[in-house]
Parts: sequence; structure tokens; C-alpha cells
Amino acid sequence: MATISVSAGSALKLRAVVGAQRPAVTASATSDTPVRATPAIRAFATSIPASIPARVIATLPHDPDAFTEGLLIKDGLLYESTGNLGRSVIRVSTLATGHVLREAALAPALFGEGIVDWRDEIVSVTWKTGLGFRWDRATLGYRGSFRYPGEGWGLTHDATSLILSDGTPILRILDPVTFAERRRVTVTANGVPVRDLNELEWVDGEILANVWRTTRIARIEPASGRVKGWIDLSAIAATMPKDDPDSVANGIAWDAKTRRLYVTGKNWPSLFQIAWPPR
Repeated sequence: MATISVSAGSALKLRAVVGAQRPAVTASATSDTPVRATPAIRAFATSIPASIPARVIATLPHDPDAFTEGLLIKDGLLYESTGNLGRSVIRVSTLATGHVLREAALAPALFGEGIVDWRDEIVSVTWKTGLGFRWDRATLGYRGSFRYPGEGWGLTHDATSLILSDGTPILRILDPVTFAERRRVTVTANGVPVRDLNELEWVDGEILANVWRTTRIARIEPASGRVKGWIDLSAIAATMPKDDPDSVANGIAWDAKTRRLYVTGKNWPSLFQIAWPPR
């Protein structure tokens, strides 16, 4: 297992409520005598995103020492970034066994966050430094660094851009070459901004996002930022160790070739294949 160290700057981490409804009644009369009706109140219908429990298809091993921040599958291999100062790495493992094939270590002062595959590279971000790295996907050899605006939490991509979360309701759309910010999308559920967006994954034209310190995955429409539904991981999380309050659900990986969706959490001993689409 090869280990590569990278030195750089320094590097640490943060709800949606449903809007109120205004119901009401109207009064009418059928006699010839004029009747004074009570004031009419109109009902304002609002679409509340449905929450569907995740259905487990298979359970695979996962390193319980991995403080998972980013997760993806490419060519049948599992790529993962881990956090915590002095313990942040980028690694590639076998999907079935979790055996680590290669690993690249970040400098001790850096807190690793999300990763994404782009072209022949793995792109990674860090928490508070605004510093990201480019790695050769085949070898995890270091290719360079870059700067980006704001904090780094989760990372994914569509066909033309990288998509970065920073713990706020905002997703930043970045140029994959210059890493300049192209635009922003605010994520809302029932009209209310959703904070603490963490790990991201692009699946079938949707952005899936872990919401930090919850057991929910938001299903986000990329253009509008509207949450169209939730995947509920509470039953899965209930089976995981509860020694550390920071060992929360985090990590979503989509295998485009097999059309399988996987989830895990920080320091969870298991990786779960769950049904997609949820129903």
C-alpha cells in the first residue's frame, strides 16, 4: 500500500422545517333571505417532500476507523476520503472486501472532505482551508493543488461542472478546470432552506446529499434546488455503534455500471447497498 504525503495550509465543522398551512371554511345560503357569511379563508396547498425508508439489499464490510467524508465508485473500486486532523487520507479499496489497495495521506494540518472523479483524476477538498488537490485516479499520485471559495464539505459533478457543498443551504457550481465559481443553487424543502448539506452524489439527474448529524438523504433537483424527497436511513443507523456522537451517516456512492447505490457513515463498520429508486 503506497502512502503519499501532501503539505499545505491549515485546517474543523455544522434544519428544515415545514411551512405552516392556513386552512379554512366558507359559508353559503340557499334561501331568499340575504345571509352574512363568515369570512372565507383560503387554504394554501404546499407540496411536502415524501420520506421513504431505505431498503437494504446487501451489507458489505467497511473500515470502522474511517471517518468517512467522501465516497464514490469507479470501475468497480471504492474511493473514499477520510477526515480528522492527522488522519485524513484518500484511499481506494475493493468493494466486496474493503481491502485497501492504495492510499495517499494529507498533511497533518489538513482535514479531508469530499471527493469526486473527473476525467482521469480524483479531486478532493478540505474543510476550512479553501485548498483542494488533484490525484491520478489510477495511482493516487499527487498532481497539484487549487483554491476554491468557502469551506469544503461534499463534492460531486454533472456533465460539465463540479458541485460543492459547504455546510450551508448553498451548492456552489465550479468550473472543473479553473475551479472558479460559476453560480450557486440554494437548496430548499417546502420553501425552507436546508442547512448542513454534506456528502454529495449525482444519481440519475438528481443530487443526493447527506444532511449532517441526521439520518436523512435529500433528493435535490439540480436546477431549482428543490428537495423532491428524502431517503430515511434511521433504521440502518440504529444498527451502528453509538459510542461517538460524530459517527453519523455520511457517504453516498453510485455505481453507474451496475446501477447500485451504497451508503455508509463515519466510523461505521458496514457499507450498505440500498434500493434505488426508493419506493
